[in-house]
Amino acid sequence: MSQIKNIIFDLGGVLLNLDYNKTSVEFQKLGITHFDDLFTQFKANTLFEDLETGKISADNFYQTIQQYCRPGVTKQEMELAWNAMLLDYREESLAYLTELKQRYNLFLLSNTNSIHLAAIQQLFTRQIGDKPLLDDYFTKAYYSHIIQMRKPYASTYEFVLKDGNMLASETLFIEDSIQNVEGAKELGIQTHLLLPTEKIENLGL
Repeated sequence: MSQIKNIIFDLGGVLLNLDYNKTSVEFQKLGITHFDDLFTQFKANTLFEDLETGKISADNFYQTIQQYCRPGVTKQEMELAWNAMLLDYREESLAYLTELKQRYNLFLLSNTNSIHLAAIQQLFTRQIGDKPLLDDYFTKAYYSHIIQMRKPYASTYEFVLKDGNMLASETLFIEDSIQNVEGAKELGIQTHLLLPTEKIENLGL
């Protein structure tokens, strides 16, 4: 990959282990029997898209999702259920970023939200320590709720390429969700779909 100058990484499923089923199970306990119809790794209804693009606040999200829950469910219970999918960081993968940073410009592009960002920052501090911070591994980190755009829409990749001063042909995008990989390909970005059995440190970058 000698022509590659930039690498954009997804976060969940690439650097951070996730289990979407854990959140589904926890919300089912709170009374939402059809949670998978609302949100999975591969789809998000309007409520979750609005949360991930910063169109609604965390409080707005809880107020709406509470309507699907059984009576008496608290904000804390909903927060714990929503964060249940966040497991732990892949420490060897994070260490590998330090090596890659000597050869490439590294960026992060994550579909996330204010609730999860707070949780993953706390998780990073507990697991990895205060220094470096997660964002310190990258030239720049792009979180969907902050830039108010999310994958797999073309406008999102166009924004990141322009803001990061990157050419699509010189950029590799590593992502674990096929729909996001296909979206990036349409812009001419080189891509790698990271399989569940793969880790970035084994890709020979």
